[in-house]
Amino acid sequence: MVLLRSLWFVAPAWAALYTSPKDLPDTTFDFVVVGAGAAGSVVANRLTEDSNVTVLVLEAGVTNENVTASIIPLLGPSLVPDTVFDYNYTTVPIEGYFNRTLPYARGRMLGGSTSVSKGSKDDYDRYAKYSGDDGWSWDSMQKYIDRHETFITPSDRREQFAANAHGTNGILQVSLPATATVLDQRVLDTTEELKDEFPFNTDPNDGSVLGVAWSQATIDGNNARSSAATAYLGPDYISRSNLHVLIGATATKLVQTDTVDDLPSFHKVEYKTDSQGATSSVSATKEIILSGGSINTPMLLMLSGIGDKDELKDLGISTVVNNPSVGKNLTDHPLLASVYSVQGTDSFDDVFRGDNLEKAIGEWMQNGTGALGDGVCNHLAFLRLPDNSSIFDGMEDPAAGPNAAHIEFIVSNLWVQPGIPAPETGSFMTLTTTVISPTSRGWMKLANDDPFGKPLINPNYLSTEWDVFALRESIKSIQRFVNASAWDDYVIGPFGQFAEATTDDGIDTYMRNNSATFFHPISTAMMSPKGASWGVVDPDLKVKGVEGLRIVDGSVLPYLPNAHTQGPIYLFAERGADLIKAGSSGNASSDASDTDAAYKVSFPAFTTALTILTLTMLY
Repeated sequence: MVLLRSLWFVAPAWAALYTSPKDLPDTTFDFVVVGAGAAGSVVANRLTEDSNVTVLVLEAGVTNENVTASIIPLLGPSLVPDTVFDYNYTTVPIEGYFNRTLPYARGRMLGGSTSVSKGSKDDYDRYAKYSGDDGWSWDSMQKYIDRHETFITPSDRREQFAANAHGTNGILQVSLPATATVLDQRVLDTTEELKDEFPFNTDPNDGSVLGVAWSQATIDGNNARSSAATAYLGPDYISRSNLHVLIGATATKLVQTDTVDDLPSFHKVEYKTDSQGATSSVSATKEIILSGGSINTPMLLMLSGIGDKDELKDLGISTVVNNPSVGKNLTDHPLLASVYSVQGTDSFDDVFRGDNLEKAIGEWMQNGTGALGDGVCNHLAFLRLPDNSSIFDGMEDPAAGPNAAHIEFIVSNLWVQPGIPAPETGSFMTLTTTVISPTSRGWMKLANDDPFGKPLINPNYLSTEWDVFALRESIKSIQRFVNASAWDDYVIGPFGQFAEATTDDGIDTYMRNNSATFFHPISTAMMSPKGASWGVVDPDLKVKGVEGLRIVDGSVLPYLPNAHTQGPIYLFAERGADLIKAGSSGNASSDASDTDAAYKVSFPAFTTALTILTLTMLY
C-alpha cells in the first residue's frame, strides 16, 4: 500500500482543466453539469458537440491524469477508501449486517470503474413499462451502444463474445481479459460438466445475461483503464473551446432564481473550492444537470430545499419543494467475497507481496503486460434460482423478467476481501456473490446543513426475506460450482469463516458477518411516470415540481439492472444528453393533469409496499 500511495500523484498535465474560479472565462454558461463521473462526462461531451453551446462542469475531486492507480486496471481498488480520491463516507449501523458499519466509497476524481455489462433486455423493457416512456426500452436504447462503445475484437477469440452485441464506433474502449489465468479452463470445464446449472453464455451483453461468460471491461488495447475521463473528457474533447471543467469545486447549493409557470426555477449553482473559503456561483441559461451520483445528487437537492419538509425543517433548511422521495429507496447490490485456499503459486496473490508489485508495475509501464492489466476477474455468472424454489410460494419473482438473473458471482484469481488484507502467505481464489435483483430499500439523509459534511447512509441490506434467501442460495451455488471435478486437483478448501457455512444457519451467520457492498447504489432520485405522486424525476429526467433542473446519473434508475451499474449509467447518460438537446420530454405518456398541483406541493415517499422492486471501485 505504501508503494501504491507513492504512485498516486504525478503532476497533472491537462492544461485545459481549471483549478481556480478566477480562471474561468465567464460565470454564465448554457449548461452547468455538477459532477464529472460517468454520466456527467457523457453529458458534457455530447452537449458540446454543438460548438454554439457552452458547458461548465463542476467536479469536487481531482484530475485522474497521471494518477497511476487510476490508469493500471488492477490497482483501481487501492484508490478507496480513506484517500483523497474518495468522499470517505460511512454507513450507519446496518441491521441486516449485525449492525456493522461499512466504508461507502464514492469516487472523488474524474473517471469511473472498469468492469462493464449493459444488463438484460428485460431490465430496459421494465424501465420503459414502469416509466411509460418507450424510449427506455431495450430496442430503443440499442442505438446508443454503437455511439458509446468501441469493442476491441480479437480475431482469435471469436467464441468469447458476440460481435452483434457491441459497438465499433464509440468513445469508450471495451475489451476481453488480456491475461490467461489458471482458473480459465477450469471454469469452462465446469460449464460443460454442470451445464444445466452453469451454462456457458457467449456474451451477456446481447440482452440475455444468463450463464457463465467471459468478463468484459473498460480497458483499452494497451491494457490501461478507459474511463469517462480518458474517453469522454479525453484530450480530443477537453480542448473544445466551449467545454470548461473546474476541478476541486464542491457544489453547495442550487439557488432559486425565478418562478416559471408557478414552479420554482433554478438556474444558479453556488460552490466552494474549500470548506472555509469564499462562496462562488455560476449560472446556466438553459439547464443545470446534476450528475453527482446516488449520494451527492440527493444531498445537493436537500441542501437546496428540495426534499422531505420535516427532515429539512429539523436541520434548519427552508423547504422550496416538499418531495419525501428525495434520498429514499436507496438500493444496492450486497457483496459477499468467499475465499478458497488453492494449490500452487499460479494465483496472483504473490504479485502484491514484497517487491513483486514494483516489478509488476515496471512490466506494465514498459510493455503493458502482466496481471495488472486486467480487472479482478476473467469470468462472471448471472443465474436464476429454480422456478420451484420455496421462496416463490409466497411472493412474486422480483427479477425484471424470465431472462433476468437473481444472483451473480465473479471468479477472481487472488484474494479479494474488501477491507481485509490478504494473508502474507498462501494462494487463493475468490468467488464473490451478490443478489442481482434485491428488494431491500434503504435511504440517505443529511446529518446537518454542512455541504462538506458526511451524510447518513443506510443501504438496509438483507432486510427482506427474498434478499436473505437469494444470497444464501448464491453461496450454495458457488459451493456446487467448486465441487465440479475440474477443481479437484486445485482447490484445498474454503478459507476462514467460509468453512463454517455448511448449514442454512451457518451460511446466514457467515453472510451477515462478512457481506459488504458492490458500490452500486441507485434510486435515491428515482424516475417515475409523468404525473406520478412519487419519485424525483420524470421519464425525461427533469426534476419534478421545478424548472431548470435535470438529473442524469445512477440515482434515477428505479431498479438495479442485471449488471454492474457503470454500463447502464453510460447508456442512460447518452439518452439523457439527447433529451437535453431536444429540449423535449421524450415519449413519456402522461395524464391530462400532468404536473399540476400535486407536484407543486408535495410528493409522498415511494415504498416497497407498492411491490415495485428493484463502478468507483472496483468490480
